Amino acid sequence: MSNLDNIFIQVRARLQSEGVKLWEEPYYSEDLGSIEGALENLAKDYSRVMGFDVCRCKFILTELQENALRKLAARREFSSTGVATFKVRRIDKHSGTTMLDIKCDLNSLGSDLQAVIADRLQLPRAEHVKCIAAGRMVAANATLADQLLRNNQQLMVVVGDGGNAGEALYERINRVKADVQAVVSSQNRLIEMEDQNGSPVFLPPAENRALLLGLGFCEKARAAMLREDFEEGLLLLLEADESFATCDSQFLESVDNYALLNLDIVWCYLCLKNVTQLPDAERRLAICGRNFRRSYGENFERLYALKGKACPERALIMRLQLLQGVVMFHQNRRDEAFERFEAANILLRELKINGDQLALLVEMGFEAQESRLALRSCSGDSNIEAAVQFIQERRQQLKDARKQSKAERALQRRLMRTDGNDCDWVNPRSVCTLTEMGFEAGLATAALKRSKNDLAKAVELLQTEAEVLRAALPRNSVASDQDKLAQLLQLGFNEANSRVALENASNNMERAIECLLRAFQSEEELRETIERVGRLAFDGPSTSSASTAPPSPIIEAVLKHARSEIETYQAYERFNADISQNDMDYLDLPLVQEEKVLQEYLGLLQQ
Repeated sequence: MSNLDNIFIQVRARLQSEGVKLWEEPYYSEDLGSIEGALENLAKDYSRVMGFDVCRCKFILTELQENALRKLAARREFSSTGVATFKVRRIDKHSGTTMLDIKCDLNSLGSDLQAVIADRLQLPRAEHVKCIAAGRMVAANATLADQLLRNNQQLMVVVGDGGNAGEALYERINRVKADVQAVVSSQNRLIEMEDQNGSPVFLPPAENRALLLGLGFCEKARAAMLREDFEEGLLLLLEADESFATCDSQFLESVDNYALLNLDIVWCYLCLKNVTQLPDAERRLAICGRNFRRSYGENFERLYALKGKACPERALIMRLQLLQGVVMFHQNRRDEAFERFEAANILLRELKINGDQLALLVEMGFEAQESRLALRSCSGDSNIEAAVQFIQERRQQLKDARKQSKAERALQRRLMRTDGNDCDWVNPRSVCTLTEMGFEAGLATAALKRSKNDLAKAVELLQTEAEVLRAALPRNSVASDQDKLAQLLQLGFNEANSRVALENASNNMERAIECLLRAFQSEEELRETIERVGRLAFDGPSTSSASTAPPSPIIEAVLKHARSEIETYQAYERFNADISQNDMDYLDLPLVQEEKVLQEYLGLLQQ
């Protein structure tokens, strides 16, 4: 941010506080236009009072006057024609920032706005233009009015122009979206939610899917931000925001993930030097602040009592205070901004770690991320010993939590395969609790369904209406069809697994095939199946028995589902390619960029 921008903020704030209207007399006349003498006198007054150079002050006043006149003209045009004017700021790391006025009817679709912007920027593909208005991506298939866009609104536009090995940002985002959706939709539960201690988080299916999508986008966004690809990071974070928006709002504001999403979005705004999203930044930081106060206590006393004052969460608090200060600075709330910057500066000094100690831990075989977090969590002369102990205890804690929740996870997978909806969803942790109390698993599941996962009510039902619950249990599954079992065996599947798959699928052959293929643990097994079944389709049965090959629709079903499972595995590999496997990576902020931003704004405050 330049010194001229700093002066601009202060002059604009003074004009607003004094009620000076540069688009009216004595500064402007409809007949004469801008009245230079009046602007010159105002510039001299402000430069004397505020300590600015007269020429710079006059330049800023002229710019503010022209902006005001453009807004008035746009307002009159909108009143007479219905055509809205948008102030569009194009963000692109290769060609810098471009400002332009775009005109479009509010009854037009988002795709029409994209086309107008693409035409002005001389871009060949309108769909590559991503418009952001008030912190939301403009949808292509809805009208601007329905998306609450308004005349004279400021928009941010991100355009991918092939800066990454010739591939446009648009294609990269679409590929990431497809991969995340494939991984989340997989019945193999390739990714699962855990809390900070490694214990699984169980939610109804629809909410679970929405949160996993959001978290998947957040992980890929964080990887992009580490590469300093903030355009891609921001677009993925906004995709995550749309997924989170379908979840229960009370639940969202009670978990750290949603707070971190909002914090990361504002960080991207800052790194992209996009002050046009200032109102959205203030809103998102308020959400983050509320969440932190709820989780950590009003002054973080709950966090410090639980983890001590040397906890790595302080890095998130530092970034929040820094961003709050930046927003206040741009609102010309300079005293409040200085207080936030000072608080951030104190935390930053406390969070700095010894580079030699970090290098030593890495030489000892620990990862840089876990080493940095451990050093920030330990203090005193025995940092190395304490950090090693911290890392080992953390690893053991995760191992124990995952071991203890093994039965719950297995039960969750079985329950998710029953094709139930949110109304039928049963919390597997509650089922395990009831079975530990001595109740049968089937009855426990039925009781939890009837009580809508209210554990106390489920216990009451099991004690008072056990026979009613038992009568309502589904009957034993049908026996496996022998002809279909023979066909599965000819396809090379294990007999015991095939029998169970047929019984669970009520002898529906395609569902049984899906179940068998999902049980495979690797892409290699799937490829072997495709090769084996492909040969069978070409050569016929390899045995000398009189039986014929399975019908071609069954063979085609195996090949189709096997290829689909392979695509899911490949999507999972791409998903994991650039993301950290450290469960605490969101706390691992190097704080190099934060320090630069802090020093920049502190310097501007002192000018």
